[in-house]
Order: sequence, then structure tokens, then C-alpha cells
Amino acid sequence: MSDSRSSIHRHHRRLGLLATELDRLRKTLPPRERLIVGLMQAVRVGAGATLGYFAARAVGLDQGFWAAITAISVTQNSFAEVKNSSRDQFIGAIFGGLLGLTAAALGDDHYLFYLIAVMFGTLLCWLINLGAAGRISSVTTTIIMLVPHTGPFWQIALLRLGEVMIGAMAALLVTWLVDRLASRLGFNEPIH
Repeated sequence: MSDSRSSIHRHHRRLGLLATELDRLRKTLPPRERLIVGLMQAVRVGAGATLGYFAARAVGLDQGFWAAITAISVTQNSFAEVKNSSRDQFIGAIFGGLLGLTAAALGDDHYLFYLIAVMFGTLLCWLINLGAAGRISSVTTTIIMLVPHTGPFWQIALLRLGEVMIGAMAALLVTWLVDRLASRLGFNEPIH
């Protein structure tokens, strides 16, 4: 095996072991602590989804559920994690929107153009070291190209980007507020 392939294999193996250990540690929390952590996460998710949905509706976006979905998908246990996840959502939505628009303009209903756009978006995000944004890019391209809609593709792309921004901002605001509340209640750090 080449040094490069061996290095990639070792890297993925170490990441897998780390994820397994983190999962094991979370499962060893006593039931009371799991309840507290779960309640805090449920508040973050519920409040973020609600704020995202109604904020999108308030600015005239008919499909506010996309903002709620974004808020749910970026919500994590800490502000730093939500910030990173929101960045990935935003960059992925931009790439997916641009690639979906380009593919739609070039190939309209041809599945091959869709597939190329999805694969290219994933690759592009990995090249800039934001692999998680690649999933969002692919989802955004899929929404633009495969979800039935009325109106031009560019309009769908812009609306989707707006909904992602609103959902991500809602999740950031709620997480910041929950972290502040946790700190005032005597937690030195946000609950993980």
C-alpha cells in the first residue's frame, strides 16, 4: 500500500476509534445527567426550529420549514459546534445552489447533470477542507433540481439560501442564549 493510502487509512481508523470512544463515554453518563443533557438539547432544537420557522414566515418565505430543518440540523451542544455546523450549512448551500443552477441551465431535466453537480459539490467541499459542507451542497442541489417547484431555478436557489441563513442564525442565537442560561445556573461550561 502506498504511503498516501496508508496514511488515509490510519487517519480514518483513528477518527473511527475516537467516535466510538465518544459514543461510549456518552452512554456511560448516569440517567439523571442524560436527562439534563437531553432536555437542554431538546430546548435548543425546539426553540431553534420555532424561531427559524416563524422568522422565515415573517420575511415572506412560504417554505419556512426549510429554515426549521436547517436549525434542527445545525443544533449541537455548544455555540462553537453550532457555529461550525452553520458555516458548513451556509457554504454547502452556496455551492449546491450555484452548482444546481449551473446544472439546471446546462441540462435542465437530465439526471446526468444533476449527478455531476452533486459529485462536484462534494469534491469541491472536501478540497477546501469542509467535507460536511459537501453533504449540504448535495442536498441543496437535490432540492433545486429534483424537488418539484414552480418558478425559475435561480429563485429556488436564492430562497433556499435565505432559508438556510435564517435557520442557521436561529440555531446560533438559541444556542448562545441556552449557553448563557446554563452559565447563570452555575455551569462553568455549556452542558455537553
